[in-house]
Amino acid sequence: DIFGPKPTTALIALFQIGFLDIRLLDLLDIFLVGLLLYQLYRLVRGSLAFNIFIGIIIVYLAALVVRSANMTLFSGILDQFLGVGVIALLIVFQPEVRRFLLYVGRTGRLGKGGLWRRFSVKKWRQTSETEREINAIVRAIDNLSRTSTGALVIVAFTSRLQFVVNTGVQLDARISGSLLESIFYKNSPLHDGAVIIADHQILAAKCVLPVTENPDLPRHLGMRHRAAVGITEHSDALAIIVSEERGDISFAHEGVLVEDVDSVRLKAKVYELYEQDAAS
Repeated sequence: DIFGPKPTTALIALFQIGFLDIRLLDLLDIFLVGLLLYQLYRLVRGSLAFNIFIGIIIVYLAALVVRSANMTLFSGILDQFLGVGVIALLIVFQPEVRRFLLYVGRTGRLGKGGLWRRFSVKKWRQTSETEREINAIVRAIDNLSRTSTGALVIVAFTSRLQFVVNTGVQLDARISGSLLESIFYKNSPLHDGAVIIADHQILAAKCVLPVTENPDLPRHLGMRHRAAVGITEHSDALAIIVSEERGDISFAHEGVLVEDVDSVRLKAKVYELYEQDAAS
């Protein structure tokens, strides 16, 4: 062509290495695969599923090597294993898949996002109310820590955790530091269990949480900490724990436990997640 290559061809074929044509779509493909693998790593890190994830990658790479070496029998066995592995993965990685879909659903929501919501009067009103709620939660946790009063507070964002709320005593109360402290007072009938906070309310108390099966957690951790990690493996919630033995403050998010934090770091974490939820 005397007029040179067509614009579409020039855009798609960027450059050539020997016999290999590198296209724009190839770079996009590599970027998307890398992004997907990174998100999968974030979901499974620090959990039992991480070891399984690494094992699957090893088996997949081994299948590629065996197939290229024309080892028919071994290749057939590995192909059959990988073929039925999709269903097995959905069963084994059920909590991680649920968290991934929650993440996608939260970042893709249309109702909560948008330019209008960011600059609306209602948004500014909610900001001041959110600040009051965060201060109330952190102040209550700090006071409970000073008296070594065990506590477990779950701050939910995308989901109201209705399956957990149904296991406790429904309150539907305004978020108050005094109310949180009174709930976890050792003689209170509601102190044993978790408090669920969502939609700017204390939804329920004395709730039962799923316990994590992560074997990598330190052995000195009790059921309160393991339940906190467990609920964050199944949702995008933030779990705040006060140790009854030492009065230490910890929090868990995305299945990762951070121990022995002060009220300043806790407040920063709560603010961070509230802002992420408001922006999505």
